[in-house]
Amino acid sequence: MYPILFTIPGIDYQISSFGVMMAIGFLAAFWLTARELPGKGIDPELSSNLLLFVMIGGVLGAKLYFATDMTFREGGDWSSYFFRRDGITWYGGLLGGMAAAAISCRIFKLNMRSLFEAGAVATAVGQSFGRIGCFLVGDDYGKASDLPWAVAFPIGAPPVHYPVHPTQLYEVAWLIPIAFLLYSRRKKSSFLFGEYMIANGAGRIAIEHLRVNPAVALGLTEPQWIGIGLVIAGIGSLIYFRRKDEQALATA
Repeated sequence: MYPILFTIPGIDYQISSFGVMMAIGFLAAFWLTARELPGKGIDPELSSNLLLFVMIGGVLGAKLYFATDMTFREGGDWSSYFFRRDGITWYGGLLGGMAAAAISCRIFKLNMRSLFEAGAVATAVGQSFGRIGCFLVGDDYGKASDLPWAVAFPIGAPPVHYPVHPTQLYEVAWLIPIAFLLYSRRKKSSFLFGEYMIANGAGRIAIEHLRVNPAVALGLTEPQWIGIGLVIAGIGSLIYFRRKDEQALATA
């Protein structure tokens, strides 16, 4: 575990491993998406403003989700959760980024389908870097395990002094092959981001069985319900765009 990589001398500011991995994830996602934009008919000169807008939306969504969720579960002041340095949730970031992408399409008069497809592979890659960051700070780990690769997080968030499933790395091991699969299907899929949502949701539903989040309804955890929603939304979007393409061909 390396929760703090180093401290900046003079100002005593700590640089966390999670923050560094999140920054790398953003940069990787930015680069991958920017490469895809011209092929989707989107002016590459818009990429910096467009993707910065999406990233800001992602961070705001992650903070809003965390603050709201913690307020409902733990009570306390909403603003104190929102302005916490470590208050980040992936699904909040995903929803915030998607909302920002939709709004940016309105502002820049872009095709929403094209933008989302351009960012599908990048989202999976960026998410994997974020999960590596979670592992380095000892967050989002799983249940107790006696497997050879189980890990203890004595200074984790919260600390755990016995070996547990490194579910953060399980998710990375799921996401990286998914990113390659999505990349290979860029010209075959009716809606690539829909396939990402299905894969993301399915992976989280499965991995969540090894995590310690409490069940909220019907024996399923909150992330599992969100995962189910992503799978349904992904399937629905694939059906919608496939039918739309078929109708366009029929009337051509």
